[in-house]
Amino acid sequence: MAVCGAGSQAWAQESAAQAHKVQAVPLEASTMIIEFNSSALDIGVQFFLDSEGWKSIDIFDPNGQEIFSAESEGRLTRQGGGTELFLESVEPELVDLSFGKFFHRFPEGTYDLRGRTSDGEVTIGHAEFTHNIPAGPEVLSPVGKNGDCAVDVQIPVVVSWNPVTTSFFGDPIDIKGYEVIVENDFDTNFDVHMPAEQGTQLMVSPEVLKPGHDYIFEVLAIEEGGNQTITEGCFSTAP
Repeated sequence: MAVCGAGSQAWAQESAAQAHKVQAVPLEASTMIIEFNSSALDIGVQFFLDSEGWKSIDIFDPNGQEIFSAESEGRLTRQGGGTELFLESVEPELVDLSFGKFFHRFPEGTYDLRGRTSDGEVTIGHAEFTHNIPAGPEVLSPVGKNGDCAVDVQIPVVVSWNPVTTSFFGDPIDIKGYEVIVENDFDTNFDVHMPAEQGTQLMVSPEVLKPGHDYIFEVLAIEEGGNQTITEGCFSTAP
């Protein structure tokens, strides 16, 4: 898959005009979210789209500026193109990219995804993007002293946290769910999504943990629009 820049602007304008004249094929899914890490203090954006098949895709911000372009080539095009596409930006730390600069770079509003299917039809989708960033979940367990990793934690391990009710900036926010990820040696051993009404604690499946091993974990708070904030932690299990 080749990733292009402003060179596809002429095609994008053509596809926009076509979309008004013909019945465009809607994308099955199109989303854009913020991922903020409240522990590492870094921030980025993620795009996801799904379709029955696309040969090219362009993404435009609410001001009509193109920010991404991709096109299949060769054997992938002959295969019929792509279906799903997940795109994650680099995540600079806030010391290098302030919230203000990030919000200016990616304004709120509707982002248009326009492309062409392998048989030449126009395909379109829209992603609503907001700056609603949840506060980082305050982890209650497992926690160590002075911010260190928790040690000699008995299996089964229960990850718990306080409910998230505000944004990172202190405004009220509606959280639709949480996600808990536990990893060892950078392999994901445990990854569970849960609705907010299910509570704020989760037992890690004992079969994925081993005595005397080190683990890192993340608790993510996810708001209604999909924006998510991570709190990181770590623990070692008792021998």
